[in-house]
Amino acid sequence: MAHPILVTGAAGRVGAVGRTVTTLLLKQGKAVRAMVRNEDERAQALRDMGAEVVIGDLLDLDSMHRVIAGCETMYFGMSVSEAYLAATVNAAAVAKHHGVQAFINMSQMTLSQMSITETTASPQHKLHWLAEQALNWSGLPVVHVRPTVLLEGFFLIFTADSVRESHQIRLPFGEGKTSPVAVEDVARVVAALLANPPPHIGKIYHLTGPQSETMHVYAQEYAKALGRTITFQDIPVEPWRDGLLERGLPVHLVNHLATMADLHRAGRYDRMSDDVLTLTGQGPLSVQEFVRKNAATFTASAKEA
Repeated sequence: MAHPILVTGAAGRVGAVGRTVTTLLLKQGKAVRAMVRNEDERAQALRDMGAEVVIGDLLDLDSMHRVIAGCETMYFGMSVSEAYLAATVNAAAVAKHHGVQAFINMSQMTLSQMSITETTASPQHKLHWLAEQALNWSGLPVVHVRPTVLLEGFFLIFTADSVRESHQIRLPFGEGKTSPVAVEDVARVVAALLANPPPHIGKIYHLTGPQSETMHVYAQEYAKALGRTITFQDIPVEPWRDGLLERGLPVHLVNHLATMADLHRAGRYDRMSDDVLTLTGQGPLSVQEFVRKNAATFTASAKEA
């Protein structure tokens, strides 16, 4: 019987990387062990798709032995968290103990501009950088995947309301260019690496969308996708940050998002890579294609109108 491929974070919301990777691998006929935090309807949905579901906590040593034992290939991904470094090292230690032969690590593209002397104001960026160092030191056969900003983040979660209500994209990105990438494209890359890891061990891949443009250009792409005028309105970072805190988002996450906004304003997200196309044979979604696919989210219903 084939060794299952381990996917952590598999119970994320629909459209999350871990869940999408699990779906893609199962469609390819791969045996998948899906790690989830809790037994709930999302875990059952994974079982219904054909995954072996295992309950685990990245910070709990005993549960990680149960999760990893018997897997030769694994995907590691975790949401923004103060415990990110501890979870990475815990998973790596157990993976090394069990002889994992490929450890696909989800990282961030900002790390390409970081070093032992260069960092950012985001504590999460520093944790990601340290986690990559620890994985490299571990001797595990690692592949680092570094996507830029995800379309599902700033471009969906943080623009849907203003686009619906006032036909505006309101983000603190200034005049900086950015090249957002869709989760489905990131997941396709991860699935390709998991399906055939040996040629990629020790490599780092940077994932972007097909274009790097200002938010004014992307407002035009929204307009084409939605069939109505959409404009970009730059907003100051600090009031936006305060609004996120008022919504109850954790301080660690908000500090990370505010740093991403500052880096956008500074032009640090003006990046391009062909790695999605090279690794999967299919180019990444454009902003216009993404908005068109999610048009309902950006459009007021007849009752609301």
